[in-house]
Amino acid sequence: MKSNLDHYKNIDKSTHLLFNEKETFKVFHFNNLSSETEFFKHQLTNNYIQIYFCNSNTCKVAFNFEHCTTNLDEGFSNMVYFKDEQMNILFTLPPKSELITILISIEYFHSLFSIEGNFLFNFNSFKVGKPIIEPKQTTPTIQFVLNQLISKQITKALRPVFIKGKVYELLSYYFNPSNENNTENENCPYIANEETISKIKKAKEIIIEEMINPPSLEELAKQVGLNIKKLKTDFKEFYGVPVFTFLLNYKMELAKKLLQEQKLNVNEIAINLGYSTSSHFIAAFKRKYKITPKQYSKS
Repeated sequence: MKSNLDHYKNIDKSTHLLFNEKETFKVFHFNNLSSETEFFKHQLTNNYIQIYFCNSNTCKVAFNFEHCTTNLDEGFSNMVYFKDEQMNILFTLPPKSELITILISIEYFHSLFSIEGNFLFNFNSFKVGKPIIEPKQTTPTIQFVLNQLISKQITKALRPVFIKGKVYELLSYYFNPSNENNTENENCPYIANEETISKIKKAKEIIIEEMINPPSLEELAKQVGLNIKKLKTDFKEFYGVPVFTFLLNYKMELAKKLLQEQKLNVNEIAINLGYSTSSHFIAAFKRKYKITPKQYSKS
């Protein structure tokens, strides 16, 4: 008899795992660019503080059973803790959804929030083993750090150091009590205000929606109500890369998804991504991944 969890793919050693250091923490990044809902699972064998950040759409995270679910809307996070050491985390990701997950060893978490025995965090709930599910809206500052965390502009050799640094920065903002009810502290330190951030996000949506024939920088700036210089500067600050580098990275990630699905051939994928010829697509893919689309599909 088949388990009702058979449709969940195991992600323990997949490309979704950005960072995994024993005794400290793990970082996962899910970005569903396909047209179908994706299901993943990860088995825990130790106590972890779990923090989930939904970047787009609505994501579901369940614990051991599908009915034990927490829903995350775009722009919100959840901190979760269960005493259980053995646990399956079940991820349900609809199309165009993005989720960042940080799992921190409870012992390591404990050490981060104590200085010579003086705790900076209330551990009463952890001590008695009470389940914790605490939703929180993602501030612009935290969103900025999340975008940097998943940016792939750092060389492979430096990625572990970079990710660790960004996780520490993220935790410092996430648990900073001065940010709880103080909207003055919620503005991104590098971008002027919430209105500008909204325009930058709109620019991202436009280039994705119109990736087959994207607008020029001048046209894009007019559509979102920014001058070109501010659009270029603030987009790179917020997403870690220039506008059209972001679009190229998005296209290449989508190409990988389509190649994995094996429903379209290389020519069809090139057309779907807005390339005038398949040779242009193949060259771009090879520059990005050092392998041709056909070789990637076979692997």
